[in-house]
Amino acid sequence: MTTAEPLSPVSRTALSVALVRAYESSRPDPLFTDPYAAAFAAAGGVLPEAGPDSGLARALVAQGVLRTRFYDDRLLAAGAEQVVLLAAGLDTRAHRLDWPAGTRVFELDLAPVLAFKERVLDSLGARPRSLRTVLPADLLEPHWPDLLVGAGFDPVRPSAWLAEGLLVYLGPEEAAALLTAVAALAAPGSRLLLEQGRDVSATPHDPALAHLTGLWRGGLGPGTGDWLDRHGWTTDGVSLDALARRYRRPLPGPSTAGFLEALRRPEG
Repeated sequence: MTTAEPLSPVSRTALSVALVRAYESSRPDPLFTDPYAAAFAAAGGVLPEAGPDSGLARALVAQGVLRTRFYDDRLLAAGAEQVVLLAAGLDTRAHRLDWPAGTRVFELDLAPVLAFKERVLDSLGARPRSLRTVLPADLLEPHWPDLLVGAGFDPVRPSAWLAEGLLVYLGPEEAAALLTAVAALAAPGSRLLLEQGRDVSATPHDPALAHLTGLWRGGLGPGTGDWLDRHGWTTDGVSLDALARRYRRPLPGPSTAGFLEALRRPEG
């Protein structure tokens, strides 16, 4: 199977994420199981002949695995009846997590990504375990919040938001605009999950990973949590090292990466 419409370079990074999830799902002791990830990777033609062979590659795989499990756990713990996956890519949480009855999961991404995803899921006979809404949208365009509300999202009710692996591909102004739009839709008590941000200029050079790291623009960088705190959220963070200990999955080396969970404060 191939894509009917070519994916952009940034969109194709979702295939690398699927490959990591397929790798983890094949382990005898997986931190999560994604039964669709291998099919996405195969359909996109990214199956490798060997595992990660550089320090950076091993670090990114470890981060991707721990990130997936952490976000799985925190989205379910949020207990929100509305869940929004921004730049959802090949995320299959709507299908593989044990959502409470009545949970609505909104998946937003570019139309070619979602079309590719649906073809693979349909070929597997996949059925969601939530009330799933797939919404083609460009998050860099100002009207995507209107599309989300028009699809049934209620901004008056608390919600859970996931921006997994997204902000790093945006510039500072784009990231700020996106998070400002999220804040306008997130009722008090809503939660937002995302990476803590980092200085991408310090990323080690690895030619084999240039198709990923060459696209990184840094988003709001290390100040992401501070920005959220100034814009109506109360932010808590967890380091990758702490998650590695929690999930008993040693890291290949020291890491400064981590993740944020932000709670939307009442206005005033």
